[in-house]
Amino acid sequence: MSYLSQQRQHGGPADDDVEAQGARHSNGAGYQEGTQSAEQSPRHTGEHIKFGDARLNVPPKSSELNEYEALDRFITNVDAERRASMASSMTRKRKVRKWWQFWKSSRDETEVVEEQPTDIGKPPASWLDTDIRTGLTTAQVEERRRRYGWNELVAEKENMFAKVLSYFQGPILYVMELAALLAVGLGDWIDFGVIIGILCLNAFVGFYQEKQAADVVASLKGDIAMKATVVRNGQEEQILARELVPGDIIIIQEGQTVPGDAQLICDYSRPHDFEQFKQLRDEDKFEEEEAGAGNGKAKEQEKDNDDDYAESIHFGDPLVACDQSAITGESLAVDKYMGDTLYYTTGCKRGKAFAIMTTSAKYSFVGRTASLVQGAKDQGHFKAVMDSIGTSLLVLVMFWILVAWIGGFFHHLRIATPDVQNLLHYTLVLLIIGVPVGLPVVTTTTLAVGAAYLAKQKAIVQKLTAIESLAGVNVLCSDKTGTLTANKLSIREPFVAEGQDVNWMMAVAALASSHNISSLDPIDKVTITTLKRYPKAREILRQGWVTDKFTPFDPVSKRITTECHLGNDRYICAKGAPRAIVNLANVSEEVRTMYNQKAREFALRGFRSLGVAYKKNDEPWVLLGLLSMFDPPREDTAQTIIEAAHLGVPVKMLTGDAIAIAKETCKMLGLGTKVYNSEKLIHSGLTGTVQHDLVQRADGFAEVFPEHKYQVVEMLQQRGSLTAMTGDGVNDAPSLKKADCGIAVEGSSEAAQAAADIVFLAPGLSTIILSIKTSRQIFQRMKAYVQYRIALCLHLEIYLTTSMVIINETIRPDLIVFIALFADLATVAVAYDNAHVEPRPVEWQLKKIWVISVILGSLLAAGTWIMRGTLFLRNGGIVQNFGSIQEVLFLEVALTENWLIFVTRGGQTWPSWQLVGAILGVDALATIFALFGWLSGSGGGVMQTTPPTSFVNSHNGWTDIVTVVVVWAYSIGVLIFIAIVYLALNSFAWINNLGRKDRNKKDTQIENIIGHLNKLAVEHEPDPKTGRDKYFIVEKSAAEEEDI
Repeated sequence: MSYLSQQRQHGGPADDDVEAQGARHSNGAGYQEGTQSAEQSPRHTGEHIKFGDARLNVPPKSSELNEYEALDRFITNVDAERRASMASSMTRKRKVRKWWQFWKSSRDETEVVEEQPTDIGKPPASWLDTDIRTGLTTAQVEERRRRYGWNELVAEKENMFAKVLSYFQGPILYVMELAALLAVGLGDWIDFGVIIGILCLNAFVGFYQEKQAADVVASLKGDIAMKATVVRNGQEEQILARELVPGDIIIIQEGQTVPGDAQLICDYSRPHDFEQFKQLRDEDKFEEEEAGAGNGKAKEQEKDNDDDYAESIHFGDPLVACDQSAITGESLAVDKYMGDTLYYTTGCKRGKAFAIMTTSAKYSFVGRTASLVQGAKDQGHFKAVMDSIGTSLLVLVMFWILVAWIGGFFHHLRIATPDVQNLLHYTLVLLIIGVPVGLPVVTTTTLAVGAAYLAKQKAIVQKLTAIESLAGVNVLCSDKTGTLTANKLSIREPFVAEGQDVNWMMAVAALASSHNISSLDPIDKVTITTLKRYPKAREILRQGWVTDKFTPFDPVSKRITTECHLGNDRYICAKGAPRAIVNLANVSEEVRTMYNQKAREFALRGFRSLGVAYKKNDEPWVLLGLLSMFDPPREDTAQTIIEAAHLGVPVKMLTGDAIAIAKETCKMLGLGTKVYNSEKLIHSGLTGTVQHDLVQRADGFAEVFPEHKYQVVEMLQQRGSLTAMTGDGVNDAPSLKKADCGIAVEGSSEAAQAAADIVFLAPGLSTIILSIKTSRQIFQRMKAYVQYRIALCLHLEIYLTTSMVIINETIRPDLIVFIALFADLATVAVAYDNAHVEPRPVEWQLKKIWVISVILGSLLAAGTWIMRGTLFLRNGGIVQNFGSIQEVLFLEVALTENWLIFVTRGGQTWPSWQLVGAILGVDALATIFALFGWLSGSGGGVMQTTPPTSFVNSHNGWTDIVTVVVVWAYSIGVLIFIAIVYLALNSFAWINNLGRKDRNKKDTQIENIIGHLNKLAVEHEPDPKTGRDKYFIVEKSAAEEEDI
């Protein structure tokens, strides 16, 4: 081989190469002082190093080594670094707040009061004169932070008073506040006090529990906070992105999210270009640009008037490429040159360069856009449902008040009199019981507590409404690597071409890999770390290679290439899809067939194969062989997929592997074998309906690129599916945004985390399925409470209004407010109840909720009427010795209403001790009220009814213990009857499916139209005569339809 004929220049191993240093230190070998040139390998000086010498104890940093020395060090220490990282994470401690400091956040952060800059966030020109070698000093950073604040987008700082006040706002709460004012007007101070107490209780519980839950989530969100590499005080260091200030020198590299609006300076490997950057900036060669905006005509005129237009905008070669799809809608990465602006939250897909922060996040392009919509809080479908229920209940209560007033006129009632039998008191009673004060608080609190519980399961909920979306998901599109598989990629025995050396092949594969150790692609990482098994390949890399140009993988060429040189020889090293690598070389048909056959054999064993080739100077390409890679399925994946199917959530696998590998993986995982080639499926000549049918029935998709993920999600959504999509890379951000529930898996990039609704900190599909179960339990709690609360409102509205109209009687307002208070007290614990997991995706089904709630409310009203009817008997009916009509009614209503939650929650699980304890507590209070006649009114609360009641009421309102026991027994009987009816209703299929949306809707005409539109593209070319741009609508070339 040609490389073997070269003279090897063996250098000493890197200073933190553990294996080499052990021998070298024991022999007293010397170190060379200073740093070596990138083109030379270090030589021993023979200088004697004594024990305790600082140079021996402090090895040079990776940044001081050349590219291949740093790579060699990484290969040696990869295992040790991972163990050290795990140890440090295990010993990390968080500051624990005192139990009584509920108002404090668990994150120990210093709040800085931001001063408003005078020039809309644009710093003085002198601030942007930072030297890339030294960066800013600590003093400069502090000064600038005082003016610009933290580099983060946050909602306007919430005023605690305004936050508490918000718990008293809303249509339902306004009605209760109106009732409080009415109570003041009528002089009912007890009612007024209890109503204010109910409002304050709801506000306190909501504030406290939301704060507790938010702190749990916030403490874990710190683990996924965006980070940035910055030059400060003459050193590179990694800090949180929020700590950056204008004028900071930052290092942007592939895989990272841009931490703020910044101007590109120069390539990381060419810091001397900084002088050129300064010269061009001083000459005002760089134009300010705005993402997705610009005056086309003005630019065109400028282009005509300025011969140097192109050079001033695009100076030199592109330094990095950024994904700006979230800002501009451009699907392809945009090349960025010296002086160009990088935008906050965009993802760097290629390159590594220095840049200077031009402003803080608040004043960035994204920040200014976000501030325009800051007032519009996205509450999603959940708020729409709550508003719908609240509005319906308000309309109903107005209807019942109108009916009560009409009945009152027939009874010749006055609007206001000293007793309670008047129209305004009837209105007050119906206002108190007609609106569920706790509905907004209990539902929001249930979501917040659920989010905190999910956080403990390593699932960070970015917005509360994502819980509702996750509970309703009926299709899960999952990445293969790391989610379905163990993400333990390993290289098996490679196939080496005849006459080639395996060590040279492994060295070329490492050369054709990214050398950015901090953010290595999994394939590049395993390629490099496998060199531990090939020491001779490492020796080759130590000979003094220099990389001239690195081109990462792209979907067009399907390969990675590196242009490099060793001495006077120039090499191009390539690694990629076997077919793409074979096409580089001019080989015989026999060799081509052999390579393809070998790749097919690997695929049938579930191995992913990568071809390796190189080109030396002007010689032809040489094929070296194939690497075979295998990522085994996780142990729990097959069982989890079965469990997901039982939950009504089929899993669709998406992988970049070839179709044969994808099918073999599906077999291993227990998925079906309906696996399609994404490119050929989506860009073939199939009609829109056929495409949608195939996507819906597919078990997996092979050779998937990020844009295919987006289209798969879109097609599933067009069929009515609620889709969850997993992703981890910068390219996955658009599909994560598009999905109904975007899931950033463990180890995902910052851009993917920013786009996702839920971020997982633990690996595997089982974590996602566990979260789906938990979200369904949370949803079940909310649904049970909503059904229960509507039934309670209807119960008293039906009973009291009919009682007012028929016999001119009501339950006293003093007792009514306590019924409302007890209902809220008892259900505060709903958020902590044990809930069952629905066997299919859940949704609100408002029609079903209303039908069942109306039936339950009517049954409760009938039960109360039956008991009231017995009191017309001369012997008192249900009253055994003595008692008060008001207190007996109060006790029966309180007991049956409190116990109804046990019916609506379902019987699949036992209720939690918190819920049982809360309900027993208010039941005991209601019983004491009845026994001692509390708030029954003067003379035992007797009202003049029509017809008159012959039963003699106790004069002090007391009720004997035997009567109380009978009322308890009667209430239990009513509850049992209602539970039987509830179970019977839920056994009917038409009731269970009432209000369910069609998750398999099909519109052939629309789908075909969309399919035809997707096959069109806009083609653009300059007109050679006029110099203007011309645009044409053309049809995309169809992919081959074979092997779809």
